[in-house]
Amino acid sequence: MTEHTKTDGLPEMDLMPQVLERAKPRNERMATNKIECNACPVLCQITEGRSGACDRYANEGGVLVRVDPVVMLRRTFDAGEVRLVPFAARQADTPEAAPPAQAMPGEVFVTGVGSSTTYPDYKPAPFIVSSQAEGVDMVTVVTEGIFSYCSFKVKIDTDRWLGPEQANIRCKGEVVGHVTTAEYGSQMLSIGGVHHLTGGSKKEGRVAVEMMQQLGNKQAVEISIDGGAQLVVQAGRAPIVNGVEEQRMRVGCGSATIGIFAKQWFGQADEVVVVDDHITGVLTEHQAGRCLDIRPSGLKIRGRKSTPGRYFQVANPGIGWGGTDISDPLSIIEGWDESLAWPGLRLLMVSTTGEHAAWYVLDEHLQPQPQEMPAAVRAVVDRIGENCEPSLTSVLFLAGAGGSLRAGATENPVLLTRAIKRSLVNVTCGGAPAYVWPGGGITVMTDVSRMPDNSFGTVPTPAIVAPIEFTMQLQHYRALGGHLEHVRSLDEVLRSGAWHNEGAPKSLQWGQPEPGNGWPLGQAPMLG
Repeated sequence: MTEHTKTDGLPEMDLMPQVLERAKPRNERMATNKIECNACPVLCQITEGRSGACDRYANEGGVLVRVDPVVMLRRTFDAGEVRLVPFAARQADTPEAAPPAQAMPGEVFVTGVGSSTTYPDYKPAPFIVSSQAEGVDMVTVVTEGIFSYCSFKVKIDTDRWLGPEQANIRCKGEVVGHVTTAEYGSQMLSIGGVHHLTGGSKKEGRVAVEMMQQLGNKQAVEISIDGGAQLVVQAGRAPIVNGVEEQRMRVGCGSATIGIFAKQWFGQADEVVVVDDHITGVLTEHQAGRCLDIRPSGLKIRGRKSTPGRYFQVANPGIGWGGTDISDPLSIIEGWDESLAWPGLRLLMVSTTGEHAAWYVLDEHLQPQPQEMPAAVRAVVDRIGENCEPSLTSVLFLAGAGGSLRAGATENPVLLTRAIKRSLVNVTCGGAPAYVWPGGGITVMTDVSRMPDNSFGTVPTPAIVAPIEFTMQLQHYRALGGHLEHVRSLDEVLRSGAWHNEGAPKSLQWGQPEPGNGWPLGQAPMLG
């Protein structure tokens, strides 16, 4: 069997001094000051003092070392304490930073962030850790997966029209995704995927994987949509659309806004129109207005009438009022029924976020004339804004954890898949809860904002590198044919690194779960 290079574990140097020897090159012509890394199919030959193409492995004194630290989560009960504490850093003697595992039963979780990989996974995962949770013997299989079949689903909370459905999304001129179906109050993008990583040109794949790494690591990314907007998106931040930072997500469609605030407008306005690209609402025709017995105004609205007081297609999509292309709200009014309307009629035009609002009074010719908005009406408009959630960009990582990755857990990979579908295995990504899609395979999705910082890397195949952990009871791991001979106690892992004794010392960091995350050793699987 070909010797595997030292990418899979980094124990203390004094435990295995023989690992300082240079790995045997498989290419006889390789220079003696280089070592070969087989963490991915590129097989970089790395010169001493330099890193490989992925910047994740380096040649340090003839030894292949992992550049990034392993991240371990520690659960503490100190209110408000969220910090990272360096632990056992390379070239530093800090044994006091490593508390014994037995002092914290069930309070330490080894994540896949920085754990390294065993690609092509012909042997067990870098970490297979035994621990206890509430008196139950547990096993966590920890690795970094190399994913070509992966993408990011980006949810942008805004009324603004960003581009036509199915339009191409570009980064640095390369197509890296597409606009998908809008959801209630949100525009949705699909970015990345195997087609862009490996199915196009080399430049397309390179740009796509770099952009995906930035998105996953919660960094800002500039993209454009064909026939649509220029965007800056970043997980956990408001999107910037055509240079303007968005502020609010709509409280609801125009019809919903009428229903919510009809009682508060009663007696303050004679007619209210809530402009919306989806459904524009008209108070006096709406069921809410009828229930309040509000006098019909005779207003005639452009667009296609749905049900009473609800109109589709009053304007084209855009970045104006209510996600339409209008800047003048009166442009959607066709006229007034003279038998119903009257001089002095009070008209409020407002958007679904309250960011746009105008007050009019009909003159003797039944023409709306702008007037100063009464304080009572302004208070309701302000309340619309108060009930809008902040505009936000959410980034979800979606990946197929199949192929040889499962061989790192068991010699019979289908048993891992079946155990996950039976809710016997909890899947996490960097300790963050992952939703497992129904159907075949192990398709996982997780919110990157709940993962540790800098969880994502790349390899120049190109592909994304992301952490994944499988946690289960020891009895279930035994039943699915797990690599029991490579299970190591948490205390041993804390002292010496990964399961097999190859490599140089590794840096580790302590972190704490993101707020809102369940403790990985105790949470129920998030299954389809």
